[in-house]
Amino acid sequence: MRKINEECGVFGVYREEEAPLLTYFGLHALQHRGQEGAGIACADGREITCRKGCGLLTEVFHTENLAELRGHSCIGHVRYATAGGNELENVQPLVARSYLGSVAVVHNGQIVNAAALRRELEEKGSIFRGTSDSEIILHLIQGGTGTLLEKIEAACRRLEGAFSFLILTEKNLYAIRDKNGIRPLSIGKTAGGSWCVSSETCAFSIVNARFVRDVEPGEIVKFSASGAESFFYAKDCAHRLCAMEYIYFSRPDSTLEGLSVHAARKETGRRLARLEESADFADIVVGVPDSSLSAAMGYSEELGLPYEMGLIKNKYTGRTFIQPTQKLRDTGVRMKLSANQPVVEGKRVVLVDDSIVRGTTSRRIVTLLREAGASEVHVRIASPEMKFPCFYGVDTSTRAELASANHSAAELCGLLGADSLRFLPESELCAACGGDGLCRACFTGEYVTPLFGGAERPRDWEPQQ
Repeated sequence: MRKINEECGVFGVYREEEAPLLTYFGLHALQHRGQEGAGIACADGREITCRKGCGLLTEVFHTENLAELRGHSCIGHVRYATAGGNELENVQPLVARSYLGSVAVVHNGQIVNAAALRRELEEKGSIFRGTSDSEIILHLIQGGTGTLLEKIEAACRRLEGAFSFLILTEKNLYAIRDKNGIRPLSIGKTAGGSWCVSSETCAFSIVNARFVRDVEPGEIVKFSASGAESFFYAKDCAHRLCAMEYIYFSRPDSTLEGLSVHAARKETGRRLARLEESADFADIVVGVPDSSLSAAMGYSEELGLPYEMGLIKNKYTGRTFIQPTQKLRDTGVRMKLSANQPVVEGKRVVLVDDSIVRGTTSRRIVTLLREAGASEVHVRIASPEMKFPCFYGVDTSTRAELASANHSAAELCGLLGADSLRFLPESELCAACGGDGLCRACFTGEYVTPLFGGAERPRDWEPQQ
């Protein structure tokens, strides 16, 4: 497996003549966040139309079904199935229709008390069409009282975990972020004055929009004929953005909470290099495409070692970590990367990667370099050892899956077939990525929220000792 499975990507447009097309382009920029499903819902002031399907965005949408989407406001979603299966019923947007009107929702993250809430809602008569925890958000809103804004506020107060979600009605658009800000969500504005909302700022440039600001933790931003209005559903808010957004998930041309992802990754590489006693142990630096290239650049510059293209990525294969079965992941790794033999042959290589999760792909890459003639392979990881599962939208549910939870660094080095292995200390990661306010539960076991909210604990979960 290349990496961990991540969450999803959401994109929305309010009051734009070409809203369906802009949403399609915005989702295209977020395709790296999910490749199992895609969908777009569009509102024209009277009704909501929705088109969605399984697969890549380009497999789901074409000229004909994009033309079927009518209206000036849209929300869209690209999906990886962190909770629920990959059936069409779980592909978003999810739409609920009632005598009060229609509501569509797209969600990025994971609700950790989903099982308890689902049980409660079913006992009260709610009927679920799928198994996604995102559907719970719709049921909580539909079952609430008061105005729609009041229903959304009440629903958010019931949710534990990580969530950035968009809600579309026939006339308005709402953007919501969890009170800890674990998942990113940003607001932009097009040259024509239309509002955009995106999981990552990289999507704004493709639709010719400028970044305005991030949605704050615990904030609900309502876009209506009155403009953009801000409301907060919680007072005990904190900035605890997931560290893996900087390390791996987000595109390098995105900015998260004021910090360039590329700059943060490059700084992790620099700090990793400063741990070395000298540069005499290696000849070249090689980064693992694509998320590790920035860190490899920083490492190379700091030590004064040449940065070389020692691994070639086949850009016509999907991200292997997103493949749904281990067999397909393993095949994907073999299809995806190859070693550049003329570059690495006879060289002592420093291989810079962003993280080690299960270790299977790292072992494969080390083998590729050795088969291509590398005389030594020294693995450097631009993040701490991942020892604890994540319950906030990342598909690592047990410690048994995590290589560093079951092996010391020395043992793991042997398993990878590397000559040496070093991880970036947690303090150095925080210094590179804007401070210690990040959610680092996968490294420390210190979780930002109550984990299960009455639901059963995942198998073999172990609390921090």
